[in-house]
Amino acid sequence: MIPIADAEKILKNIEVKPLKEEVPLTDSLARVLAEDILSTINMPPFDKSAMDGYAYKSGDHSPRFQVVETIAAGDIPKREIKQGQCARIMTGAMLPKGTDRVVKREVVSEEAGIMNIIEEEKVLNVCYKGEDVKIGDRVLKKGTPIRPQEVAILASMGLDNVPVYQEPKVGILTTGSEIVEPGQQLKEGQIFNSNAYSLASQARQMGTSVQYGGIAADNKEGIRESISALFDQNQVVIISGGVSMGDFDFVPGILKDLGVKLYFEKVAVKPGKPTVFGTLKNKFFFGLPGNPVSTFVIFELFVKPFLYRMAGTGFKPRFCRGVMTRDFKRKKTGRTAFIPVFQEDGEVTPIEYHGSAHIYALSGANALMEVPAGMAEVKKGSFVNVRSI
Repeated sequence: MIPIADAEKILKNIEVKPLKEEVPLTDSLARVLAEDILSTINMPPFDKSAMDGYAYKSGDHSPRFQVVETIAAGDIPKREIKQGQCARIMTGAMLPKGTDRVVKREVVSEEAGIMNIIEEEKVLNVCYKGEDVKIGDRVLKKGTPIRPQEVAILASMGLDNVPVYQEPKVGILTTGSEIVEPGQQLKEGQIFNSNAYSLASQARQMGTSVQYGGIAADNKEGIRESISALFDQNQVVIISGGVSMGDFDFVPGILKDLGVKLYFEKVAVKPGKPTVFGTLKNKFFFGLPGNPVSTFVIFELFVKPFLYRMAGTGFKPRFCRGVMTRDFKRKKTGRTAFIPVFQEDGEVTPIEYHGSAHIYALSGANALMEVPAGMAEVKKGSFVNVRSI
């Protein structure tokens, strides 16, 4: 059994090589940029009006101005503005030659083609060429996850295809003769398969391609065939169940038979002690415990950061600091524990939690509280750091 920090170090030191591809702009959301994006244009591309108003020359103190042109957004001005002249202009429209400021419509009067400024403005109401971005500027950095705001920036650069890293391909398998799929008739001694759907949702939420391999009954040949099939088609295989010390926990032995190099088989974490990680050439394997809270927590701690690296970006958990609203106690202190809690407005409240099979506790939690090995109690009023989920 190794400490959490050692498991994290092992995973961090495993070399991964994200692969590149191009996708249409419309499909780029939640992907990761594989290249720096340099601007090929100035933004704005020309001096433009920030207001509906009248464009004229600074320093022209004429008592009245002749309106010689109306310029809509998208129009190219036809006239150069002289002393005592102005152009009626709309927001976003190009400034005509001879002008460098706009007086907004609310502070002027116009009658019979003559504009009078009623109230002087200090602001120029002009967006200048290249003031946001200049040609050659880096607008987005390689490794940036693409959110709606990045999609907007890419579109503003005129990109219809975007260089991104390929999504990691993940195969998911559940083991256990007692497991049945949701929608089937539950017989005595059976439980519904929640782990596969939890894992698939966690993976898809971070933009990962998922293949579900179904349920493998507790026999060596069936599990071996299922693992081999997933390895053939995916970069990462995640199995829940079959990794502990029971008579039917065949997974570690099967992996060794397949040539998988195992880096660890037990981690000093609660829940999730029987966690397995291994490699086979350029493929990776995670074996997770069968209890559903263990599966969820181990994915958050170890699998998610690894998949983000494969996707070409880093992952930093979001930690919040708060005050405990009540005491927390535990009897066994040999492993670092992650406890479901609810944190809000600087307060942290432990959720009623019966152990690693109590998946229902997670629906009331939005964070995990880390309790270090050797610590038996966290008292009410103590400051704690919690990890958002």
